Amino acid sequence: MTVDALTRTDAVSEEAATEAPVDSTPQAETAEAPAEAKTETPETPETPAEEAAEESPKPKRGRPKVATTAKKTRTVELTLTVTGTADGEWQAELKNGTKWVAKGLEIPAAAVSRAAKELHADLSGPIDEVINAARELQAAKVAQLEAELEKAKLALAELDA
Repeated sequence: MTVDALTRTDAVSEEAATEAPVDSTPQAETAEAPAEAKTETPETPETPAEEAAEESPKPKRGRPKVATTAKKTRTVELTLTVTGTADGEWQAELKNGTKWVAKGLEIPAAAVSRAAKELHADLSGPIDEVINAARELQAAKVAQLEAELEKAKLALAELDA
């Protein structure tokens, strides 16, 4: 080896060393080293991180590509909100992205129940419970009003006699 080969710094890359060897002895060693490295390394990577690094090369410029699981088809975001009260009054609101399509539409409880059954059984159970509770509340209110009506009819009959 010559003095020049010994005084090289660590900043010199292996490629530069193999391109311009100082004497024939290091050149022979560098030619054998890559051949040995190729035979010693397994064909399949040992860890998943190495496997991922080999399969997906990095982009050279621009924004880095982000892998998505979404399909390439365009999706539309529609939000349907159905709200109900204990009295059995139901309303629907429809939103397309950030724009309101319909707001405060009154819908019958039977339509809500049918729609929930069509969508999924897990949805129809809780909704039917709310509708049945509202039905019972309204039936109790009707019975109370009928009792008051009977009292008012009796009072009117006494006044007429």
